[in-house]
Amino acid sequence: MDILKKVPVREQDAKVRAKNFEEVCLGYNLEEAMEEAKRCLNCKNAKCIKGCPVSIDIPAFIQEVAAGNIEEAAKIIAESSCLPAVCGRVCPQESQCEGVCIRGIKGEPVSIGKLERFVADWSREHNIVPEKPEKTNGIKVAVIGSGPSGLACAGDLAKKGYEVTIFEALHEAGGVLVYGIPEFRLPKETVVKTEIDNVIKLGVKIETNVIIGKSITIDELFEEGFKAVFIGSGAGLPKFMGIPGENANGVFSANEYLTRNNLMKAFETDSDTPIYRGKKVAVVGGGNVAMDAARTALRLGAEVHIVYRRSQDELPARVEEVHHAIQEGVIFDLLTNPVEILVSEDGWVKGMKCVKMGLGEPDASGRRRPMEIPGSEFEMELDAVIMSLGTSPNPLISSTTEGLEVNKWKCIVADEEFGKTSKEGVFAGGDAVTGAATVILAMGAGRAGAKGIDEYLSKK
Repeated sequence: MDILKKVPVREQDAKVRAKNFEEVCLGYNLEEAMEEAKRCLNCKNAKCIKGCPVSIDIPAFIQEVAAGNIEEAAKIIAESSCLPAVCGRVCPQESQCEGVCIRGIKGEPVSIGKLERFVADWSREHNIVPEKPEKTNGIKVAVIGSGPSGLACAGDLAKKGYEVTIFEALHEAGGVLVYGIPEFRLPKETVVKTEIDNVIKLGVKIETNVIIGKSITIDELFEEGFKAVFIGSGAGLPKFMGIPGENANGVFSANEYLTRNNLMKAFETDSDTPIYRGKKVAVVGGGNVAMDAARTALRLGAEVHIVYRRSQDELPARVEEVHHAIQEGVIFDLLTNPVEILVSEDGWVKGMKCVKMGLGEPDASGRRRPMEIPGSEFEMELDAVIMSLGTSPNPLISSTTEGLEVNKWKCIVADEEFGKTSKEGVFAGGDAVTGAATVILAMGAGRAGAKGIDEYLSKK
């Protein structure tokens, strides 16, 4: 065993997986997990814990894996995270826990994410479920949204004995975990559903098809006896470029495209959900959602181009996602920016006019600013365009809740430590506060909200 190198993880072959929706990464088996865990230096002042937004005691759980005590490892993770099988798959570990791993100074960092995933999958296969608190304190708390921030908040509050009800606008719980992230990265039936069921086993109730701001307002929740409210409603409002031709048939937001496919199973041959299967598709954007949309379109039979205005070094997507997309055959048209969607006489996309870009000085984000190269316009022939330019929060909740402060992007203003908003008894976290970010940051915000609510209600 070379202790400087990670134990490699098995994956589906790129040519095979590009034609199916089964999970790409196959994870570790017990032997591989124990071998990888033995690479951990068990640091006394562990930087990886500080690098984790939900503060899992990483060295402690890894020592248990190294010793083969997987149930014990699961208990340690469960103290901090209610979604380990999800986080082990979709967290950007390379910029968090693994990014500060001491083992990574010489050689490769420990595969913390893959070990977390192994423990969670092992727990599911061996029916290890969380223990429900013996009694509740009778205090009702409402959580809006059943995505990562809502689930994390609800789980922490339930463990403290609160009677928690989650209100979900869609017909199925899970938020971005069910509508946004594709099956080949995050299996819904086995992984997501099990982790949501584990939150329910802590005593949390989930009511679906309830749109807060429409079915019922936040003020009415207080009238119904809820003593505090956590808003974890995410950011589901897609952004567009505002270029000519954007209203043509065949232009989608990544949000709609992925929701049809992931939540409503449009990729299944017997599905009733329509999805446009383009032959040549451009995805505009360079984040994880753009990679998800591109790899989905590819699996639905298209030649797929990612059009991004900066270079590969500036792609905001995870390195692993970019690597997988390239392996599968997605074509990257970098330093390229769309200026117009070309529309046929019958109103459908027939192409896209683009311009080449050069990189100037760094802008406020620290990335080099893209600048148009004069006279570099060219046309791409296409039959579909997917816009993946980020999302912002839906203003429905803020516009129906008096006294709730929002910023110019319509994000709810909340403090980071406790998720406290400008309205008494109302807390918020996740994408509704920050705009679109990661699953694990939303979970961290959900846990902060639970801490804030517990403190607020304890004082009352």
